[in-house]
Amino acid sequence: MTIKPLIILPDPLLRQASAPIERVDTEVQRLADDMLATMYDAPGIGLAAIQIGVPRRMLVIDVSREGEDKQPLVFINPEIITSSDERSVYEEGCLSIPDYYAEVERPARVTVKHLDRNGKEQIVEADGLLATCLQHEIDHLNGVLFIDYISRLKREMVIKKFTKAAKSKAL
Repeated sequence: MTIKPLIILPDPLLRQASAPIERVDTEVQRLADDMLATMYDAPGIGLAAIQIGVPRRMLVIDVSREGEDKQPLVFINPEIITSSDERSVYEEGCLSIPDYYAEVERPARVTVKHLDRNGKEQIVEADGLLATCLQHEIDHLNGVLFIDYISRLKREMVIKKFTKAAKSKAL
């Protein structure tokens, strides 16, 4: 398992839609392991492949609490097939937008169809933090960031801040 560098805003790769994974093989499983290692090292609770520069439709999640056994989940080609009318609000953050948090309203429950790390089709019904995390990471696969759900003014301020930081690092 290799810890990969994270892609940080304003990198345009974060706005790219990811391509489906054609078949689950040892290379895809190795990518899942690298993604989990990177997510745990960050530390975070979710990571999309695009966040380490791989534009493929895969994400990893672990919403276990501190002190609990790790519960890593791998979602290959995830697709939300139903979402509730009921909404919930969570304060979200993102490993690609470090140290910025904002409240985001999303459906409270989702049903997600995906392939697991062995290529077997699974259906997960999620609520609470897992539902929010799944929606956040699936958004990444479509080139959408959580800041797209906040006001335009706040979003522009965040993008400006990260663009300025990226320019000063490049000097």
